[in-house]
Amino acid sequence: MNARAPKNLLAALFLCSLALAAAAARAQEPQPATATQSSTQQQTLPSSPRPQLDSLALENRTDANWRHLPKNFVQDQKDLWLFPVEMGKGRHLLPSTLVIATTAALIATDPQTMPYFRQTDFFQDSDHALGSKVSGVVVAAVPATFYVVSLLRKDSHGQATSLLAGEAVVDDTILMIVTKAISRRLRPTDIPLNGKYSDTFFKSNSGPLGKGSSFPSGHAMMSFSIATIFAHRYRQHRWVPYVAYGVATAISFSRITTGAHFPSDVLFGAVTGFAIARFDVLHGQ
Repeated sequence: MNARAPKNLLAALFLCSLALAAAAARAQEPQPATATQSSTQQQTLPSSPRPQLDSLALENRTDANWRHLPKNFVQDQKDLWLFPVEMGKGRHLLPSTLVIATTAALIATDPQTMPYFRQTDFFQDSDHALGSKVSGVVVAAVPATFYVVSLLRKDSHGQATSLLAGEAVVDDTILMIVTKAISRRLRPTDIPLNGKYSDTFFKSNSGPLGKGSSFPSGHAMMSFSIATIFAHRYRQHRWVPYVAYGVATAISFSRITTGAHFPSDVLFGAVTGFAIARFDVLHGQ
């Protein structure tokens, strides 16, 4: 292994740990009841309306409207950035470790895999079809168009779905900006075609918002967030998850074949995008 590889692995561990809120199972864990509480619950369980109230609260959380969005976004960010505290308590260790280990392994192999994608012409047609601008338009247009159509049809479920997708994209953007600004990883296209693809972290002259930094892939993050929202909200239609995740995968993979991102950038972006949507925005419902 190249002598610089450990440096990349350490960088991966640091950056993945920073963004772990979006990469782990954020299912809400019930608080253990005390002996007094258990006794009270046993006495009042038959007539207690609490289960119905809790159900209504969850329904309101996932049936978003413009009035709820600011409060929901603040709660999302609180859960996201306080996740290391949960890690310190020993929660979510297994999924977090798997994400970190897989991302670090891909970073270690990026110098071997990336030259193939940059030198092959096999994906040339798909690269033209799903370039950066085209895929960016798709990511932005899907929830916006769906909202307008749902508004015209007076479909409240469709409107809420679009707003939840937008909420997830905003959450993605905050995490992406912070991580990119810190990582400052060179993009593959910043490196000569036959150059060395190791020691890429903290080398990019990216702007204050992380523009130009490669890690993680924002396209992968946002496309998988949107796909997860639609796949979950319309899961009664069996074809929806296949189409949603299929399009997200195609967009994400195109980021590698066009040389915009390393495989590790795309994997981590896709995982965090999925987790933010599924466990932060939808709260595992």
